[in-house]
Amino acid sequence: MSSSFDNLTIETPEQTSLDFPLAGVGSRFLALAADLAIQFIAGFILLLVAVFALPAMAWSRFGPQWFLAGVIVLVYILNSGYFAFFEAVWNGQTPGKRYAQIRVIKDDGRPISAYDSIARNFLRVVDELPSFYIVGVLSIFLSKQNKRLGDYVAGTVVVHEKTIQDARPFLETKSDASWPMLDTSHITVDELRVIETFLHRRDSFEPALRTSMAAKITSRIAPKVGMEVVGWPQTERFLEAVYEQYRSAGRYQS
Repeated sequence: MSSSFDNLTIETPEQTSLDFPLAGVGSRFLALAADLAIQFIAGFILLLVAVFALPAMAWSRFGPQWFLAGVIVLVYILNSGYFAFFEAVWNGQTPGKRYAQIRVIKDDGRPISAYDSIARNFLRVVDELPSFYIVGVLSIFLSKQNKRLGDYVAGTVVVHEKTIQDARPFLETKSDASWPMLDTSHITVDELRVIETFLHRRDSFEPALRTSMAAKITSRIAPKVGMEVVGWPQTERFLEAVYEQYRSAGRYQS
């Protein structure tokens, strides 16, 4: 795996490289600003509800102190769990990251898990020190992969991706794809993971990069199944067929 200040290149055991455009301080700050604004608005609404509901709680058997305690707990969860929750359920994105068109992925290009999301956000309180993410910004500037401290702990990076609308013409590559049964017995699990990573991330690539990566991976895989595949979109249809048939054979579980 290698990186520049603009891209992360992942070298696979099969000598196939995957390129990911790294998100810099600007795009990450835009995403953070949007997320903080959402947190502030949600917290403000919660406090307004608490102010108007507090008088009624005086007549409740629980009492206003328990109601205030519940509000404090909800505010704490909103502040501490916001990023981890959304990154876990939205595949590496928060509302702010989705707005800025960036996403958190693993160092090897695969999607993050809920554990990764919790781990990378566990040190967010340190990144915020001494005020407004100064430690986090310095860490990003000093890292070749634009990592903050939480990214080092979880083994993650933040990358750019195109919107689904921009990639929509390429989604048609999955239609009308019919392939004969392929002998996938000579394909390794690592090779399948390369295909899986590409298929998962392809909609975020620029057209030229997407086409060249599909051709590069196909050139490694096609000889192993005794086929010659030339030209896009045949290369992607071939990789889809290989992936689906390998999975249906029950030899690979992601």
